[in-house]
Amino acid sequence: MTTARFRPLLFYCLSFVFLAFPALSSSADSPYEWTDIERIIVIGDLHGDYENFVKILKGTRVVDRDLHWVAGQVHLVQTGDIMDRGPDPRKIFDLLLRLEKEAEAAGGKVHVLLGNHEEMNLTGIVFSSSPDTVTLDQFISFLPETYRKQQEDALAKRIFKHRSRDRNLRPENVINAFWDSLRNTPSAQRQYVINLNDEYGDWLRRLNVAIKINDIIFVHGGISEKYSRWGLREINDRYRLELADNWRAYRWMEQPRIVQPSVLYRSDSPLWYRELATVPEEDLKEELDQTLDNLGAKTMIIAHTPKIVKTPGEMQRFGGKVWIVDTGISRAYGGNAVALIIQNGYFNVWGLKDEDSDKSESLLSCLPRPRLEHLCPAPDAR
Repeated sequence: MTTARFRPLLFYCLSFVFLAFPALSSSADSPYEWTDIERIIVIGDLHGDYENFVKILKGTRVVDRDLHWVAGQVHLVQTGDIMDRGPDPRKIFDLLLRLEKEAEAAGGKVHVLLGNHEEMNLTGIVFSSSPDTVTLDQFISFLPETYRKQQEDALAKRIFKHRSRDRNLRPENVINAFWDSLRNTPSAQRQYVINLNDEYGDWLRRLNVAIKINDIIFVHGGISEKYSRWGLREINDRYRLELADNWRAYRWMEQPRIVQPSVLYRSDSPLWYRELATVPEEDLKEELDQTLDNLGAKTMIIAHTPKIVKTPGEMQRFGGKVWIVDTGISRAYGGNAVALIIQNGYFNVWGLKDEDSDKSESLLSCLPRPRLEHLCPAPDAR
């Protein structure tokens, strides 16, 4: 039996084993494909920038001034990496959770995809691989309330003690040093990871990694030909299975049952794959065509690899078959608040002309795939 034929059988067997453990079983019935959707709005990596996220939502008329859904049957896709580098991922989570319900009631849909930074935080490896990406604001916001208050009390006593010795002491120096030290303390890191999982883990682990709307694939990093042969259902279910197994092992300090993950942490997996954004197009053109063919798609929307752009053309590769929507929305990257709008198969970009978020109408696209030469003019100010 070939490896390609053996893999689905292995996945099936693993899934059967995990049925005895509800927390570990995959969500095979979670939808991952939609058709006949007229309008799609895509927002890339947010990295904790709640204010720019709200600016985009208002500017593209997804929400009203009170941040309630007004987009009707629009499908909103957020491609992951809500966490790290910025201060307010928790506020973004809470807003998205509410908008999911409001959109559903209006006949629309909010699709939040899993990003590699969510993966790193859910599993705790963020503290061993890149702890500085977890900002102090983010770290504090996801600590358990009781634990956080205990630490705040300890901090207040420390400030009082230092001030009694030095009247010219700047409290912010003590505050930052205190929380920075705690962020690098294993016991505090564990409090953070467990509380993140307790409060948001069930939702985050249910998210899709890759979806298909009409003939377009949406994914955080990208899908290589290897994973395209799996199909979207298996990609999504396998991620759920491995994340659930990792969480069980972390929570109870046991060994994972899946000794060699096939997607989790892998540099070529759909959360981490960068080649569609970085490899010379001629070197990957045939593989991309085969990948899209395997998935029954014409276009792939990816994020993960930041690219500060000035024109819609700079977001495209392979003649418009790939669009990169990680435009550095977070001010940690420069704050280029941009959204991709897909209307009846036409593509356009909001945010490159500094539109006023309260007054501008998101442009109806005049840019059909894959032609790039006729770009829409900027809207008139109203």
